[in-house]
Amino acid sequence: MTPIAAAANENLANISNVLIYSAMAVYTLAFLAHIAEWVLGSRSAVGRTAAALTTEREAAAAGGGQAAERQGGGTAVLERPKVVTRSAAGGRDVPDGPGAAGTSEKGDVYGRIAVSLTVLAFLLHASSVITRALSVERAPWGNMYEFSTTFGVTVVAVYLGLLVAKKNVRWLGLPLTTTILLDLGLALSVLYTDSDQLVPALHSYWLWIHVSCAIISGAALWVGACSTLLYLFRDGYEARLVSGRTGAGLDRYLAELPPERKYARFKAKLARTTDNPISRLPAAANLDKLAYRVNATVFPLWTFTIVAGAIWAEAAWGRYWGWDPKEVWSFITWVAYACYLHARATAGWKGRKAAYIALAAFACYLFNYYGVNIFVTGKHSYAGV
Repeated sequence: MTPIAAAANENLANISNVLIYSAMAVYTLAFLAHIAEWVLGSRSAVGRTAAALTTEREAAAAGGGQAAERQGGGTAVLERPKVVTRSAAGGRDVPDGPGAAGTSEKGDVYGRIAVSLTVLAFLLHASSVITRALSVERAPWGNMYEFSTTFGVTVVAVYLGLLVAKKNVRWLGLPLTTTILLDLGLALSVLYTDSDQLVPALHSYWLWIHVSCAIISGAALWVGACSTLLYLFRDGYEARLVSGRTGAGLDRYLAELPPERKYARFKAKLARTTDNPISRLPAAANLDKLAYRVNATVFPLWTFTIVAGAIWAEAAWGRYWGWDPKEVWSFITWVAYACYLHARATAGWKGRKAAYIALAAFACYLFNYYGVNIFVTGKHSYAGV
């Protein structure tokens, strides 16, 4: 006979709510600091001029190589750096960008402030999830509200873990804080559910195993999807850079002009040139590589999530598979990521084609996360949401 669960501790539940609102306030400050990092980290007109004329020199410094100048016909010609990054989309050799701060000391200071605020918000966020769990003495993911808040804190934990591992991922800060604010805003305004005990079918140790694996998988898949999306932007930028259609192509443009016409033409083209934030991201090849490694690493865990769910379903409902909407979309998501990994293993589908599949796969995960629970009725519906 299942013991009667104790009533929720309203005091702890209220503390959890205060903490989550506090975390949102600090995430907002971190979001503003990340914007300042990108905006104030932009190079000035003088800095852009120098960068436009010494693009390959900067590339050599960033990659650890050295560029040697050769004078010919009054125009400085720089040799291609020896240490380069090869794009998965083609044969381009493009170095990493300087990062979100754009080599600006002021931008770097704002970036450090943003990371510090993100750590503080994470601590408040994690404390909210823990107190919510303590208020009902169970796993803090018994309904869509709790799943969303726990998912958000896990995404931030993955980001901070990569930073601690000294990975070049600070550029993820702005999309991270944006995503978390949207996630928590939706959780509090639409999905909020009072702290309460679970229905009898969910009183199982598989709740800890199955749902926690789903949350961890989703957090890692978010990192992969964000890297994939930014890869597409960076890949397009690199294509324009190589063809000389960005400010970084000014040196090639000027090399084709007589010396007496260089200055006037340079000023006219520079006036139409802006400091593109995409230029500060890692090279497309590195973004693509990060996305692939994250997705490939988490794929076995997502597979185990589905298997664990089937085992739990047999124990709770007497069958391993019943074509419940959540089960179907979990499998569709698995197939989509399997197609992505297969595409990456096929030479003709690397680069942008595989990236589109990865984004479609993550869209399936999001629909499985939100759409199925909100719009489709099934046995996996959380607390009537």
